[in-house]
Amino acid sequence: MKRWQDISAIFTIAAVYLVMELVFGITCPILFLTGISCAGCGMSRAWLCLLHLDVAGAFSYHPLFWIPPIAAVLFLNCHRLSSKLRKLLLVIACTMFLVVYFLRMLDTGDTIVVFQPKNGVLYALISALFTKG
Repeated sequence: MKRWQDISAIFTIAAVYLVMELVFGITCPILFLTGISCAGCGMSRAWLCLLHLDVAGAFSYHPLFWIPPIAAVLFLNCHRLSSKLRKLLLVIACTMFLVVYFLRMLDTGDTIVVFQPKNGVLYALISALFTKG
């Protein structure tokens, strides 16, 4: 029963993201709200490249695009792994994502990962609330 709940949760999240993108044009809710890319920015485009057999393009959009499917399989089979191994794999994956994220943030030529808070909805709302006019 728990396994079906996990699978259902994964498909629900995927469906929500699909609706946000197809209906509202929001490809990343974090970027949309804050104007700052998330650590997974470029992941969808990387997978689209891979579907077109463009491995180099996939790596250019997000060099860690290959981790989520492995993580999903491990998540669905986590009862087979020791607690210590699960924690170690989680720490390794999170560290890899954070290192890649910060390196991409520091790369001024990277057009995928951006830091543009003035383009976010939250900035616009806060500006509208505190700007006289």
